Amino acid sequence: MAKIHPTAVVEDGAQIADSAEIGPLCWVSAKAKIGEKVRLLGRVTIMGDTTIGEETVVFPGAVLGAGPQDHGNEFLEGAKLVIGKRNVIRENVTMHCGTPKGQNPIAGEEAEKMITRVGDDGMFMINSHIAHDCVVGNNVIMTNNAVIAGHVRLGDGVILGGNSAVHQFCRIGRKTMVGGMTGVDRDVIPFGIVTGDRGKLRGLNVIGLKRSGMDEHTVKSITRAFMFVFKGKEGTFEERLEKAKEKFADNEMVMEQINFIGESLAGRRKVMTAE
Repeated sequence: MAKIHPTAVVEDGAQIADSAEIGPLCWVSAKAKIGEKVRLLGRVTIMGDTTIGEETVVFPGAVLGAGPQDHGNEFLEGAKLVIGKRNVIRENVTMHCGTPKGQNPIAGEEAEKMITRVGDDGMFMINSHIAHDCVVGNNVIMTNNAVIAGHVRLGDGVILGGNSAVHQFCRIGRKTMVGGMTGVDRDVIPFGIVTGDRGKLRGLNVIGLKRSGMDEHTVKSITRAFMFVFKGKEGTFEERLEKAKEKFADNEMVMEQINFIGESLAGRRKVMTAE
């Protein structure tokens, strides 16, 4: 039997796992689905059709599953927020459900509509915000006051520094680090580092790659490819990109970057180039 504090309000129809804990002054909507060993510590608001995966901990003041800040779509039937497993969601975090406009599609994928998705093992620090129709990967860290606008996609292992902000429809590739107080208004390649009040691509997240177990040879190969495409003097950026497809065809991580750039060139926000 779930442990539910007597001051909590759990509406009829809510699906609460037997091992979940609902703390004082929480409110859980009728359509909510709360997984095994989830802990809502107190004063947590779960609205609409929101799913929270097992072992996720939610701190006081968080509001999850509210209607989007998208005029005319604030109160839609069928809108959802799906949060994965083992996340830590700190004080006053907000995550909104989706809209009929749908997610920002990538090549070969049909984007879902009416749903916002958050992966597993993330940490969302105080006052961070995930807007409507976003797709957030696994092991993502959003530091205090970091915010992402509608239709943003964050790859696995992305770190957003404090007070950073990501423009709507942007994509940030896997294991990218965005510095504090940085505004991101274009797509950012996997493994990049972005800093500055108006974000600029400064290079690669070499330290992050090494910490995640990448060997020295792989890191150097990615660095060479980055210098060739972004810093090279021969031809245009697009021409160097085409040459890189042949030059680094046997390096999966470089090809991940190249494919990402190709998708961005065909997309809405374009790719952030290096200084």
